[in-house]
Amino acid sequence: MRTTAFLVEEPGGDFVVADVELEEPRDDEVLVRIVATGLCHTDLTVPAMLPQEMLPTVVGHEGTGVVEKVGAAVSGIEVGDHVVMSFRSCRSCGPCQAGDVGYCEQSLLLNYMGMRADGSTTMTRRRDDGETQTVFGNFFGQSSLARHALAYADNCVVVDKSLDLTRLAPFACGFQTGAGTVLNVLRPTPGDSIVVYGAGAVGLAAIAAARGAGVETVVAVDPVAARREIAEEYGATAVDPAEEGAAPVEERVRELTAGGASYAIDTTAIAAVVLQAQRSLRPRGMLVALGLGAPEYTIDAIDLLQSGKIVRSSIEGEADPLVTIPELIALREAGRFDVDHLVTTYPFEKIADAVADSKAGTVVKPVLVWGE
Repeated sequence: MRTTAFLVEEPGGDFVVADVELEEPRDDEVLVRIVATGLCHTDLTVPAMLPQEMLPTVVGHEGTGVVEKVGAAVSGIEVGDHVVMSFRSCRSCGPCQAGDVGYCEQSLLLNYMGMRADGSTTMTRRRDDGETQTVFGNFFGQSSLARHALAYADNCVVVDKSLDLTRLAPFACGFQTGAGTVLNVLRPTPGDSIVVYGAGAVGLAAIAAARGAGVETVVAVDPVAARREIAEEYGATAVDPAEEGAAPVEERVRELTAGGASYAIDTTAIAAVVLQAQRSLRPRGMLVALGLGAPEYTIDAIDLLQSGKIVRSSIEGEADPLVTIPELIALREAGRFDVDHLVTTYPFEKIADAVADSKAGTVVKPVLVWGE
């Protein structure tokens, strides 16, 4: 079928609107008419890292929409269902069988390579010279920066039709990662303390989840005043790392957390900030690094060896989308995961504005919405 997609045609290039041919769903696939797609940092960084031979590509991995067709081998999903589309996993390898679907042995192929597991792609387009060109789709099993997407039973979460799909798009990745890190990895008690470095979509979702879980002491470190204000609305104590004349950030955090935080979350992927996060922990505290950016981090080895601290990462907050997304939606409905106001919507044709605002940090979570 013919549909509209937003392509990246060269490494680091802008999104370009184009008509593409999307294949009919295979037996294990689901055709979804996209309603909204969250714009994530990964959608901006991955195309810049791809070689030209893997372009043009269609990214987008926080899609929501309405199911229009269902493959013969798909169960549990019907035409007309409303779905949130998240990351893919094979569901059959060792990690998947153990419940660790974020660490699926096929994760790179299923999510990042722009093709199906058998190496085929889902899209083509007709070039100006009349030749047919391959378009790399299937990003995170969806490529949802398009009007239609092919997805799978393992990454489609059916949700109640009364829910606003424009608000649920970030649950597919950003909100899931931040909240999942708190609820699945840290599992804090109310008496624990958490410091979050970087109050963007992932960081604020972590703060919202922590406060919803009853954690009394939450600290947010971010240089953007508007984001610090949002963190304070959740009940967090905000720290401006650029405050002139102030003590080093890690010293201020240790003071606010009575000697050091139980847990730290870094979403910035800035090496110097990760080091601050480590040093702001109490003995035997844990740092979870979530950001994608710096290729290497510097760890304070003396501090580490003398304190029993733990430095680790997490993929998607250790979430299984089929489990975690419904759990987060239930918390949202119960008023314990209040994240709707973090979303700023844009018509899909304003994708350039959404990208610019995201890079400038003037919005927390841009979500692109198709008109009727």
